[in-house]
Amino acid sequence: MDPRIREHAQVIANHSVDLQPGDNVVIDAHPVAEDLVVALHEVIGDVGANPITTGKRAGKRQHRAFLRAAAQEAGDDDPEFETPEHELALIEHTDVYIAIRAGDNATETSDVDPEVSAAYSQAYRPVQNERLSKRWCLTQFPAPANAQLAEMSRDGYENFVWDAVNKDWDAVREHQQQMVEILDPADEVRIKSGETTDLTMSVAGNHTLNDYGERNLPGGEVFTAPVRDSVEGEVLFDMPLYHQGREITDAHLVFEHGEVVSHSASKNEGLLTEVLETDDGARRLGELGIGMNRDITKFTYNMLFDEKMGDTVHLAVGRAYGSTVGEDNETNDSAVHVDMIVDMSEDSFIEVDDEVVQRDGTFRFEDGFEA
Repeated sequence: MDPRIREHAQVIANHSVDLQPGDNVVIDAHPVAEDLVVALHEVIGDVGANPITTGKRAGKRQHRAFLRAAAQEAGDDDPEFETPEHELALIEHTDVYIAIRAGDNATETSDVDPEVSAAYSQAYRPVQNERLSKRWCLTQFPAPANAQLAEMSRDGYENFVWDAVNKDWDAVREHQQQMVEILDPADEVRIKSGETTDLTMSVAGNHTLNDYGERNLPGGEVFTAPVRDSVEGEVLFDMPLYHQGREITDAHLVFEHGEVVSHSASKNEGLLTEVLETDDGARRLGELGIGMNRDITKFTYNMLFDEKMGDTVHLAVGRAYGSTVGEDNETNDSAVHVDMIVDMSEDSFIEVDDEVVQRDGTFRFEDGFEA
């Protein structure tokens, strides 16, 4: 076994989820990630915790069959789904949930009707909420299908993944904390990029979190939630979004009083429409994130990595993380949380309370910053 896999498992157990004796652990993984699952079982055994492996993330083909069959059965009506109570019961008795991204076909669900996927997401929401209440970690195993999607060789993709994952996360935390200290007490943020993005939002009273490889591995961002009704302006997401097995390009959103009032995309606009129509919260922003992981240097159609790239900002329509919302502010609630990315490397700046804190990807606390 590649020693980097065992290092990956140790980072998950010791850093990301703080594994303890007696913990009930669910590992959700595709069979192509078997080496990492085995390494995790070794670590879990050493600690004295209790593992079980499920295949929810292995079931894209099965899930596609289920959703398409449900849609066919419903005919002209909207399909109806029930919350999977047996899966909810498992998560309720779980202390630690580890999700490993990997697969053998990155586009398996591309022919599922977005309305059907949205309906299932609504029914599945209690399970998702329960998982988020546990100690959890979402990470990536460098599977061939993901390497292919990233247009990289398998060896090159393995190096890319483990260079981003197996890091000195304490040093990352210290570096990113400088941005947290700027954003956390702030009132207003402005994001400007070229002639296509000029967006303002309030973050007053909300909390800025430092993602240094805990729940998301790799980490490499600081993030908060916009005040729900405060977002104004327009944004062009000039990096593609890969959602439900399909690519959305040049997504453009216009906000008034916090809500998307118009939108467009040069590819798969209909899919973007379905995302925004999932529920009331899907037309509002739930997250503002600032990428700071400079070891992620290539766009790979994998949001777990792409949103962490240095020189980027990402915004998520839909659900806000409760830990980012202050007690006096309303939490944006939705069945979806869909991240989209703006390249901030050229002709761009981030302004916090009327002061430029990043220009063309360089932060004010880094060498080369020009106010």
